[in-house]
Amino acid sequence: YLFCFLSFFLDGQAQVLLKQRQVSITRGHKTTTSMDCIAEGIPDFQSAYIHSYRQVPSKGPERILYIRRSAVSYDDNSYSNKYSSLKKDTNVCTFTISDINSNDEGTYYCAYWHF
Repeated sequence: YLFCFLSFFLDGQAQVLLKQRQVSITRGHKTTTSMDCIAEGIPDFQSAYIHSYRQVPSKGPERILYIRRSAVSYDDNSYSNKYSSLKKDTNVCTFTISDINSNDEGTYYCAYWHF
């Protein structure tokens, strides 16, 4: 199963809220899924860094990618065939997983901060 959850972060004095709807995919039922990360409180969303992470039980979170404007940077170049990200509107970032299989099990979530 793939799961997502809410994340709360502070950026200076302003509170930033990132919301994700829970998405659960059972193997064999779907090969691609997308998850929206809806941001509140980020004044210049298009230039903000939005990070996508995966966490599996008994391991720490692993960053997969981050996006700023329309440029996606991957922590491992092999991820570019599996994962993608796109900023839509003024506050929505979509994270997509392709060719879902049992190795993709985990919790996926978005995060925000400046470098």
